[in-house]
Amino acid sequence: MDPNTYPNYGEEKGFFDKIGGYFIEIIETVVVFVAIFFMIYLFVAQFHKVSGNSMLPTFHNGDYIITEKVSYRFGTPKRGDVIVLKNPRDESQDFIKRIIALPKDTIRLENNTIFVNDVAMNETYLPAGTKTEDGSFLSEGQTVRAGPDQYFVMGDNRQHSSDSREWGGVTKKEIIGKAFFRYWPPQSIGFVNNK
Repeated sequence: MDPNTYPNYGEEKGFFDKIGGYFIEIIETVVVFVAIFFMIYLFVAQFHKVSGNSMLPTFHNGDYIITEKVSYRFGTPKRGDVIVLKNPRDESQDFIKRIIALPKDTIRLENNTIFVNDVAMNETYLPAGTKTEDGSFLSEGQTVRAGPDQYFVMGDNRQHSSDSREWGGVTKKEIIGKAFFRYWPPQSIGFVNNK
């Protein structure tokens, strides 16, 4: 049999064949990485930058946080949770606020104090002397009731926060997730205290 009749299968691949193989491997790796990142972004966690001062002193303008989305898929938001939600007036914006009242709770503002179900809230996360002012939805002395799927939210910086006092409750569907971890600035790195 003439050895020239058949190709030499033991011969090494040429330079361009090797480069092409590496290039295809890199593309496959990038595609898998992007798919995993996209799945995490949609269902597990999302990165957010705090813009504005509505959550002072808990969060500052420019803080970076990770918002986890798993808890509320299997459970319900709790009073005191710090959440990221869609701005009810402009869904292209995200807000960070704290849950004050749960579905069907009553909320009343009296003498700069929030009462939930007729009990004054003990808001230990607020600086001493913080005064909660009223808004166009919740007026001084008025009692409102959250709807069956509504959460009443407020910023910790009560005098400089657009929140449920202005636009009422938000639904669970409008909640993106729970603030979970602050990763910037370095001196503030740590898990978010939701209570």
